Formats: sequence, C-alpha cells, structure tokens
Amino acid sequence: MSKFERLNLNLPEGHRKLLLHSCCAPCSGEVMEAITASGIDYTIFFYNPNIHPIQEYELRKQENIRFAQKHHIEFIDADYDVDNWFHRVKGFENEPERGARCTLCFDMRFERTALYAHEHGFDTISSSLGISRWKNMDQINQSGTQAAARYPDMIYWTYNWRKKGGSQRMLEISKREQFYMQEYCGCVYSLRDTNRWRQSKGKDRIKIGVKYYGED
Repeated sequence: MSKFERLNLNLPEGHRKLLLHSCCAPCSGEVMEAITASGIDYTIFFYNPNIHPIQEYELRKQENIRFAQKHHIEFIDADYDVDNWFHRVKGFENEPERGARCTLCFDMRFERTALYAHEHGFDTISSSLGISRWKNMDQINQSGTQAAARYPDMIYWTYNWRKKGGSQRMLEISKREQFYMQEYCGCVYSLRDTNRWRQSKGKDRIKIGVKYYGED
C-alpha cells in the first residue's frame, strides 16, 4: 500500500460513540481502519436484508466478521428480514440504480441502525456505503440524517470517506485482505440488471462466490 498520513478523526458535536452500518468488508475496510486509527469508540452493525441470494448474503457477512475480529471490533449481526425488504420496495422493482428503490432500501437499513443505536446508547450513526463511487452520497446522507433525526441527540455522521485517497485505499485493503469481490450492488434487481447488461456485452452471468480481490 502507498504511504500516507491519516487524519485524526473526531465525531461531530462532541459525540463519543458510533454505530457504523456496514454493507460489506470491501467498503468498510478503509472506513474501519480510519476510525480505529483515530481511537473512536465504535461497533459494526450489519443489517442488509437487500442482499440476494442468501449465499451472497452469507459470503459478504462472513468476510465482514473476519475483518472485524482481526481488529477486535464488536460486530452486531442483525436480522435478515428479507420478506420485509421485498414488502418495502414493492412497486419499485424496475427503478434504476440510484433511483427511488435505493432510497427506500437505505431508509429501511438506516432506520433499523438508528433504532438499535437509540436502544443501546450510541449517539452517532454512519455507514460505509458512501465510500463506493457507484453510490450517490447525497442520497445516502439524506436517508441517514432522516433516520437519526427520529431520536433526540442522535446524529448521522456525513463524513466523506472517498476523500484523501479513501476510495483507492479501499481497493488496496481489499486486495491485501483478499476479500470476496461482489460484482453487483446486492439486491435481486441489481443482480438482474447487471446480468442483463453483461449478456448484452457477450459476457457470462455473475457466478456467486467465485471472485476474490488479489486473485489473477
């Protein structure tokens, strides 16, 4: 990895305890290392009922658990209530990526994150979702801020994890750790649309559990 000097991060407004929603190990790797290096008290919250199929869900979760254990960070494994997710996005099956379906998905995941934070003494929530260049950061921050606003004295930390080379370090850490490389956003509809695009380009359909960072 390239040498760099990490910024010393602090939670906003003097807050002291962070619940970090994690979508997967590749996205959270750099975020976790940055937070750990700054000595911030935090816990990982894995709540992603959008991920389909269950084999993909388990792969992403286990990679995240492995990395959290390596750093001695508490990992909260939340419920895979996929039926509720399908109910939440019903009628939005054909929305494009970054569209209204994604907003509903973010809302659901952050609402559960904020509820857990409220019930367990966390004053700040945030997410690793925003480090991905495939995501709309404003869309994510709006959903997170809205979820946190349900509870007094709770905030959503809108830190831009992409800046200062964060996105590049995300890739470097993924290769170093040989994380499982997911090839679509996560939900059944993104899998469908990605496979349609791949087929239009003469490429093979996605195979679950095959590709890892750092492999030839």
